[in-house]
Amino acid sequence: MMPAGIKLGGLAGRLVEDGILAEDIAVKSSDEARKKKVSFVKYIVDEGLADSAKVAQVASFEFGVPLFDLSAMDLEQCPVSLVKEKLIRQHHALPLFKRGKRLFVAVSDPTNVQALDEFKFHTGITTDPVLVEEDKLTKAIEDSLSAQDSAQMDDLLDEDYENIDIAAGDEEEQQQDADADIDDTPVVRFVNKVLLDAINKGASDIHFEPFEKKFRVRFRQDGVLHEVASPPVTLASRITARIKVMSRLDIAERRVPQDGRIKMNITKKRSIDFRVNSCPTVWGEKIVLRILDSSSAMLGIEKLGYEDAQRERYEKALASPYGMILVTGPTGSGKTVSLYTGLNILNTDDRNISTVEDPVEINLPGINQVNTNPKAGLDFASALRAFLRQDPDVVMVGEIRDLETAEIAIKAALTGHLVLSTLHTNDAPQTLTRLANMGVPAFNIASAVSLIIAQRLARRLCPHCKKPVDIPKATLLEEGFKEDEIDNLQLYGAVGCDQCVEGYKGRVGVYQVMPISEEIGRIIMEGGNALEIGDQAEKEGIADLRESGLQKVKNGVTSLEEINRVTKE
Repeated sequence: MMPAGIKLGGLAGRLVEDGILAEDIAVKSSDEARKKKVSFVKYIVDEGLADSAKVAQVASFEFGVPLFDLSAMDLEQCPVSLVKEKLIRQHHALPLFKRGKRLFVAVSDPTNVQALDEFKFHTGITTDPVLVEEDKLTKAIEDSLSAQDSAQMDDLLDEDYENIDIAAGDEEEQQQDADADIDDTPVVRFVNKVLLDAINKGASDIHFEPFEKKFRVRFRQDGVLHEVASPPVTLASRITARIKVMSRLDIAERRVPQDGRIKMNITKKRSIDFRVNSCPTVWGEKIVLRILDSSSAMLGIEKLGYEDAQRERYEKALASPYGMILVTGPTGSGKTVSLYTGLNILNTDDRNISTVEDPVEINLPGINQVNTNPKAGLDFASALRAFLRQDPDVVMVGEIRDLETAEIAIKAALTGHLVLSTLHTNDAPQTLTRLANMGVPAFNIASAVSLIIAQRLARRLCPHCKKPVDIPKATLLEEGFKEDEIDNLQLYGAVGCDQCVEGYKGRVGVYQVMPISEEIGRIIMEGGNALEIGDQAEKEGIADLRESGLQKVKNGVTSLEEINRVTKE
């Protein structure tokens, strides 16, 4: 039921009347959309609360605005040059076509009169709204702006750029050239466009890769690399110089790797950090940018993909005043997000929380964060020692790499502190034997470690295009499904549409969440191996990574092929 005294009108009220949204969800969505400064339509579609097509049909009927199918439109003909890109993105509206002295503007929310007024003010042309589906509008805006930028890039890459002798002059002259050019060349706009595109497409990394006859730009989306641009190879040095200037690296130094950082302010309340690394290759410097979005730690534990029992175990360990929580998995498996989601839960005024990382990837207000600096003698161990002299409640160590760090972390966990950290192992049982192999005494491991989370990231099937697939019963049994599950089992496969990348959209965590029970502690004390610990965990009902992955397949969240890719028996 709706809260007393609150009455929904307009589109929200109509969606409730038509049974598309529940009243409480509509009220909450309206408030959240207002807080995030986005339209109500965009919020409910982005959050998956309502189908974009149904919302558009209801809006068209409610406001008497014609509904237009954007998929029938040639986006290259859209007069996007009439309005600045900033306004198009700010108001989430797209100029569709111009007829005489009237400009028709695509909107997904008919109440978005501010967009029409702003467009009219900047163009001097009368504007009329054309209603379109929200998800199609989002894609159309990105596609049309990308096409415009590509055309501008081609126009700006004139003969002067093509014939520049990049190798001419010494390093000092080249540095002066780069400094002089960074503010007035198309390279600046191209680099900015790539960074913004990567953010909008949800990429985690950007690769700028020079080769003998090609310069390639790739995004890692949902864990897989895709080529997105191939600028002229003659511009490779200028693009590299621009990125190095932005990240305050030494432009003249091209012989050794360098690390830097870029901060991009998207809105007043949201900024994105890029961790930058340059590495000399045969044909020039390869630059890789890791996108660090602090909002990823604000997702909430319920959105990370934990099964109910796994989530309860994690929350129980976080509620403990002492002990050690270890998260394990390969690079890029989401360990940092899992840890920071836990820290975000613990981040209250009555707790002193300190973290040491190499480097800090997510900034959280209220948490004391330290970057390691080996050159100055500040490593994980020395930072940990300092933390223990500063009355901590919760300590997070980016990674346990050596015995010294492990011993100090274990000591902290045994003396009334909650310690969170990561290790690089394949699954939860191997994490315990890895600590033993480092030289940590077995009784300390059994006493200090309270929970181990092993994880992988699997791509989610696109909800718009996934299709049912038939897999032979014998194959399902070989893959690990149980006999009694198969008869009523419906699996789905990837297809691919304009809403996703190769049939997948977003990622979900696959977890093995293993508390250290008394019996597992006894096996550790007796010098048991990972196989024995794994067998005991299975007896206690702890699903391994493979079982957790198959559960995601049964739930239709991802495909069997994707789980086979990220979990290997």
